[in-house]
Amino acid sequence: MMVKKINWDSIPTEQVTPMMERKILSGEKMMIAKMKFKDGFRVPLHHHENEQITSVISGTIRFWFGENKEQEMDLQAGDMVVIPSNLPHEALMIGDVEEIDSWAPPRQDWLDGTDDYLRK
Repeated sequence: MMVKKINWDSIPTEQVTPMMERKILSGEKMMIAKMKFKDGFRVPLHHHENEQITSVISGTIRFWFGENKEQEMDLQAGDMVVIPSNLPHEALMIGDVEEIDSWAPPRQDWLDGTDDYLRK
């Protein structure tokens, strides 16, 4: 088995919307994405089978968790959160945000471009 070193700078940037761009690296069992968002970008309430870890590099992300957004949490630079499989969540970017998300298993909707909930 050959292992290959990869640098974020070598991964193409996908402009998902005028307010969101991302770089994606996927293995067989997990996936990681480095993203930049403009102030005010909202990720609508959604859920997925994938366990997710979000790590904030800069800016603030306000999360709501639960079907009725029962729990609210602000994450700032250096903060991380583990989002369990199938937990509904929504997010609002406060200021320009750079962050890294990891999922297991990989997000098939992101890989095949069917992530319409983000593109509206």
